Amino acid sequence: YAKRTVTDLHVVDVQKRRQPTKHYVYVLNVSWSEGSEFSIYRSYSLFFEFQAKMHDLFPGQVPSLPGRFVFGRSEVVAEKRKSGVLEFCKTLLRLPPSISQHDEVLAFFEAWPE
Repeated sequence: YAKRTVTDLHVVDVQKRRQPTKHYVYVLNVSWSEGSEFSIYRSYSLFFEFQAKMHDLFPGQVPSLPGRFVFGRSEVVAEKRKSGVLEFCKTLLRLPPSISQHDEVLAFFEAWPE
């Protein structure tokens, strides 16, 4: 039984949400090793929490996201962060399997009910 892994991903959009408060989510298309592909939705704060968890698990081995606090209009900030989110994900997935295929990584990129 081979572990299902992420083979590719792309940040395809940034969408505004109004519930529970106004925030932006990044829409990622995630491709999996068994051939499936899903769109997932993650806020920047979820990426930040995930990054912190990965830093705890693998100190000094995991990429960092651009700074959390950026000033400016929120939709402009959200757009600017898009490339940083993509770079973080791509770099993470290029790391050795002990990190890139860790359960925390696989769980983060799973499709969750919205």
